[in-house]
Amino acid sequence: MSLIPSFFGNRRSNMFDPFSLDVWDPFRDFAVSTTRMPETSAFVNTRIDWKENPEAHVFKADVPGLKKEEVKVEVEDDRVLQISGERNVEKEDKNDTWHRVERSSGKFMRRFRLPENAKMDQVKASMENGVLTVTVPKLEVKKPDVKAVEISG
Repeated sequence: MSLIPSFFGNRRSNMFDPFSLDVWDPFRDFAVSTTRMPETSAFVNTRIDWKENPEAHVFKADVPGLKKEEVKVEVEDDRVLQISGERNVEKEDKNDTWHRVERSSGKFMRRFRLPENAKMDQVKASMENGVLTVTVPKLEVKKPDVKAVEISG
C-alpha cells in the first residue's frame, strides 16, 4: 500500500522515515548542479523575526556558524536598520568528494525601515548561540492629559 497518493508519481515511500530517500521531490525535473557554489552566491536564506513590545522593537536573526566579527549592524539616518555579513565557503581539499552541498555561503543583507517611535541612537546588538538579537528602544509615548469638563444645565 502506498503511503503517498498517486498524484505524487505513484511512488512507494515511508513517510514516517525522515531519512527516507524515496520521497516525492517537487524539483526532481529541474537540472540541479551538485558542484560547489561560487563564492559570489547569495546567502539569501537569513531568516529574521521582528517583534514589537511596549519598550522596544526586537529583531532576531539566525546566523549559525558566524562570529560577531562576521556580522555588521548599521543604522542609517533615515531610520533604516541594516543587518549584513558573510559566510565564507569551506576550503576544499583535493582529496574530498562532496556528495551534497546544502549550507549557504556568501554575503547577505537585510534592511528594515523603522517607525517614527524608534530611538535610533540607542540601538543595541548581541549574539548568542548563533542568534543575533538587535534591540531598538522606543520613544516613550506621552499619554494626553485628560481634563474633565463639567456639564451645566
